[in-house]
Amino acid sequence: MTGSSLLPWLEAPLAQALHATRGHALLIHGPQGVGQFELALAVAAATLCEGEASVRPGGRACGHCSACHLIAARTHPDLLVLVPEVLQLALGWSGADEAGEEEGASKSKAKPSKEIRVAAVRAAIAFAQQTTSRGGAKLVVLYPAERMNPTSANMLLKTLEEPPGQARFILGSAAPQRLLPTVRSRCQVLRLPLPGAQLAIRWLQSRGVAEPQVVLAAAGGQPMDVIERLALGCDAQAWQRLPREVLAGQGTTLAAWPLPMVVDALQKLCHDALACAVGAAPRYFAAASVAGGGDVARLTACARTLREAARNAEHPLNAPLGIEALVQTLHRALRSPAAVSSSRERASPLATLRRP
Repeated sequence: MTGSSLLPWLEAPLAQALHATRGHALLIHGPQGVGQFELALAVAAATLCEGEASVRPGGRACGHCSACHLIAARTHPDLLVLVPEVLQLALGWSGADEAGEEEGASKSKAKPSKEIRVAAVRAAIAFAQQTTSRGGAKLVVLYPAERMNPTSANMLLKTLEEPPGQARFILGSAAPQRLLPTVRSRCQVLRLPLPGAQLAIRWLQSRGVAEPQVVLAAAGGQPMDVIERLALGCDAQAWQRLPREVLAGQGTTLAAWPLPMVVDALQKLCHDALACAVGAAPRYFAAASVAGGGDVARLTACARTLREAARNAEHPLNAPLGIEALVQTLHRALRSPAAVSSSRERASPLATLRRP
């Protein structure tokens, strides 16, 4: 990545990574959707760049030399980018899964893996042990690192501790706590914070995003996630009408979204409703759109239900029924205790008998 193509909030972290990194393994971590993968590639490109120092401000990749052209074409012989199969198309990198495909496996028939496979890590280790092709370093970018299962991570430990030759590893992660402590301890750590809201909003505006402040709040301040969410139908208008729909017990907007995004949206609405119920400011929705009379006990119980749903959102048995059940759970929690009691009284047969 050249300076012109680098995400604007990554300029300072890139300078820090290039000037402060001394080890052979770097772990870049931070919230999801702020550019760990992009920063890892920028560090790798700067390391492999063969341009003159005069055209490399701050040591960044020049973007014009033959090495930079090879990286842009995804064909640099000393760079291996390792990502799960399910992310390869979205990120534009095939990684080591093809090279490390297990013998006898019928990959074309198998569902793309969300994990970084053992065979892929084995191929990455073999790659790092090979002689460099262009006389510089051998770079392995591994993202998201938390997608390694314990077997894959343990296989990588010895190479991280004693890398061969000029081999370097750059790991990106949004959940470093899910990495083995022995992996974290072998890496120099660089934390990537959320970008400033105004900087992120200007970047989204440059990409033609409508009402960027709304969708940025919906994504928890994570600008890269905004782009993914827009592609799935979560634009500003949909986000703004969501509280009104759920308060009415409807899930029309949610029906078009994948279940993990539905659960995430309901969790955020529940969070803001709880905040308003105790007199705090909401984070994800406009204050005027969030009901302030919700029942704290019900909202707390609903939050627990939604956390459990989030753990199983990738494996739904019946997504439409699951969405309807979650919407109704939050719908009841959003209503004030007085409104709930009143509706129960109207619905009760005894209430009819008591009327004069």
